[in-house]
Amino acid sequence: MITLRQLEFALAVAKHKHFKRAAEECNISQSALSLGIAELEKQLDTQIFERNNKQVLITPIGEEILDRAQRVFSEISDLVTRAHNHQTPLAYPMTIGIIPTVAPYLLPKVLPTLKKSHPNFELSITEKQTERLIDQVRYGHIDTAIIALPYPVEGLHTFEFWGEDFFAIFPKGDEHASSKHITSGELSKTNLLLLGEGHCLTDQVLSVCQMNKSEIKSGFSEASLNTIIQMALSGMGTTLVPKMALDQLSTIHDLTSVPLSEPGPHRRLAFITRLNYARVDDVRILSEIFHQAMTEDAKKHG
Repeated sequence: MITLRQLEFALAVAKHKHFKRAAEECNISQSALSLGIAELEKQLDTQIFERNNKQVLITPIGEEILDRAQRVFSEISDLVTRAHNHQTPLAYPMTIGIIPTVAPYLLPKVLPTLKKSHPNFELSITEKQTERLIDQVRYGHIDTAIIALPYPVEGLHTFEFWGEDFFAIFPKGDEHASSKHITSGELSKTNLLLLGEGHCLTDQVLSVCQMNKSEIKSGFSEASLNTIIQMALSGMGTTLVPKMALDQLSTIHDLTSVPLSEPGPHRRLAFITRLNYARVDDVRILSEIFHQAMTEDAKKHG
């Protein structure tokens, strides 16, 4: 019979494309891992991997088998979690993915409240772009993720907890710095600096402003939002930032923020998790805690 351990070996090899590193992850010898893979392929009467001294390749049927194996592991993980949950909220560790344009601004606002309400809750954070986080949630690599909507999330639970608007930033002295608001038409005439492909913030800005990518003079696929902000403050153009970022930027004396005039909220923050996730109630509780923390922060900062 096929065993979970054999599937674990195969998934590790698929992850690393290397038998030695896969064996180290599984904490066994390379020969034992190879034997387990060979036994799995014998049981299935199918070759999963092509290997030689230089590389490991996955066969087409191997791709399908490994995809199903990952789903099995996700189901097993959820089953074990549910069996140990005992109805105690946030009693077990959780890994949360957060997009880079949210994590550095959101976490300082919400973690103190979370720590106060659940001091023993063990939280791990990973930062990745939205598409990768959604895949990791679907396949059970992480428990939940915080993303910015709108974004396609079919087949997942979604718990919205906050909405916010975008602000354009300018160095003091810029012709727009004294404006009460800025329209998308005015933005289109500036050197608008945005993150590159794969960043949902860029897609959301373009959607809110009803602009095409061809209208953007500058896009930076590898830059962070903080880098784009520094470029804008150096007079190289302007960019749009979410409202939650303004607190950290308020310490920069040469900066002025101008609200975008388009109707908001311009983006909505939400937790996502898979439909069969055993601890979906914990995700719901987290969304309520984050909403509470953001509401209190908004009152504090007007």
